[in-house]
Amino acid sequence: MLLVIDVGNTNIVLGIFDDKTLLDHWRISTDRLRTTDEYGVLVRNLFYLNHVNSEEIDAIIISSVVPSVMPTLERMCQRYFGIAPLIIGPGIRTGMDIKYDNPREVGADRIVNAVAAYELYGGPVIIIDFGTATTFCAVDKKGDYLGGSICPGIGISTDALVQRTALLPRIEVRRTERVICRNTVESMQAGVYYGFVGQVDGIVSRMRRELGSNARVVATGGLAVIIAPATKSIDLVEPMLTLEGLRIIYERNR
Repeated sequence: MLLVIDVGNTNIVLGIFDDKTLLDHWRISTDRLRTTDEYGVLVRNLFYLNHVNSEEIDAIIISSVVPSVMPTLERMCQRYFGIAPLIIGPGIRTGMDIKYDNPREVGADRIVNAVAAYELYGGPVIIIDFGTATTFCAVDKKGDYLGGSICPGIGISTDALVQRTALLPRIEVRRTERVICRNTVESMQAGVYYGFVGQVDGIVSRMRRELGSNARVVATGGLAVIIAPATKSIDLVEPMLTLEGLRIIYERNR
């Protein structure tokens, strides 16, 4: 079985594949101070509680946008699973030509998502990832990664709003019935929610002018299922897109 690990700035998402079938997945917080043993015990306990036999893991692949966590995770893989993980980075075969000015600047998660979206849906395709940052990536009909846009994520924006104002409370991000709201919490929720809906539709509209009006739009990330229903532009939501991309890239490199 294959263990896939996606390290984000806020969360680490783990998944177990048996061939092409995702058997289970988990989300834990990204903690730069957590030790090798702490990560090892946490992951092994998740496996135990979900009846996964750790001895059946025979390969591991990791993508990360948090370099400081990688040495710890690599040691964890070697100590607790006896496996040297495959790391997404220079030299890895993705099957995708990166057209960025400096390909090394592209986050591993963006490439992994692009590989998965093109493999599953073909091109042209636009991928939106609602993570700590909200990223928009474009892949053309030939399967070349063209680049995209990066915006502050929903969590970052709401945190900044609360931290920089004296009277505004923390809120849950959710869809409201109206935008002319009669209390502070709903006013904030409407502004955050529909503000991001407008951002998505606005950026996708401009990307389609450059990429082609027939470009399909695939969304992933924790808040994709919340934001997507109110947009005009998102065609599909794939919560496990990054994990699928890791599996595909592992198959291309083994």
